[in-house]
Amino acid sequence: MSAETKLELLGLIDQAVADGWAHAGACRVLDLADIRAHRWRARLRETGTLEDRDPGGGAVHGLLAWEEQAILELIETWGWVDRSHRKLAHRGSYTGQVFVSPSTVLRVALKNEVVLPGESVRPRPVLPAMPQVPWEKNRIWIWDATHFTRAKRVAYAIVDVVTRYWIGYLLSTEQTTTQAQLLFARALEDQQLLGPHGLPPERRPEDPPILVAWSDNGSEMTAIDTRQFMALMAIAQHHGRPGTPTDQAHVESFFSHLKGDWRHLVEIRDPAVLDAELARIRTEYNTVRLHASIGYVTPDDEHHGRGPGIRRARAAGMRRAQAERIKQNRARKT
Repeated sequence: MSAETKLELLGLIDQAVADGWAHAGACRVLDLADIRAHRWRARLRETGTLEDRDPGGGAVHGLLAWEEQAILELIETWGWVDRSHRKLAHRGSYTGQVFVSPSTVLRVALKNEVVLPGESVRPRPVLPAMPQVPWEKNRIWIWDATHFTRAKRVAYAIVDVVTRYWIGYLLSTEQTTTQAQLLFARALEDQQLLGPHGLPPERRPEDPPILVAWSDNGSEMTAIDTRQFMALMAIAQHHGRPGTPTDQAHVESFFSHLKGDWRHLVEIRDPAVLDAELARIRTEYNTVRLHASIGYVTPDDEHHGRGPGIRRARAAGMRRAQAERIKQNRARKT
């Protein structure tokens, strides 16, 4: 309602009161609350005007200007790595740059017409794999092979199912039990699971295996020599159902990301270059790339026990950031 209309209504009420009407009765005829008319008079005495003031708008926990700029810088720096607004939000707290929710990152991106690469949606299993096995690092390893046809090589890889840590890889021209044994021998040594003589520490017959090796039913994976080697190393084997690649979804997803996020790998023709790139990317995958399945930390963080602390630090940072926004927004409105 304009200030002119309010003044006109107050004038009509004053005229009615002068003619003997009760103030409340005049307001009722004009369909105006009596208390509102008194408030208008009080505001007119205090400010000299009945113009409505700017309501201010915006929630007290609204995003600050520097936070929006930080989000845009975050997208520019890490968008090609993290690809989605969810990972970018966790990247902001991981680097200490800005503490915001994934929806806030998406809203800022849409507002500034910034298109994120995005990542394909994969359903997450309802229950952890192998619930009878302790859910901790170096308990369940999943392994498989993928082909790089231009380089004429096959790459084996082992991934820790619990921490998503890329344990190791082997680039070869063949797929035999020799490659399987060499792959696991290197991985066990890398994870310091072998004793001084290159074998697992002394174990009693009733002791459980040191870990489970999960794979499909490839010939080199089910071969007698491979089974004997695994038994010697106190490793239990678990095979998915034949013709059912979803039984090995963890490693299938891993290879999908490997060839999807680093597309140049499939174009490499020189095996030595491919080997060097896989070594570099393994470090980047483990120490830089945030993994959604382990709470948006790097596999290296989760594998070495830093993951829970990082997730707690993000939660605390989110609470501090919200309190600071409320404080600054309230101060600006006073």
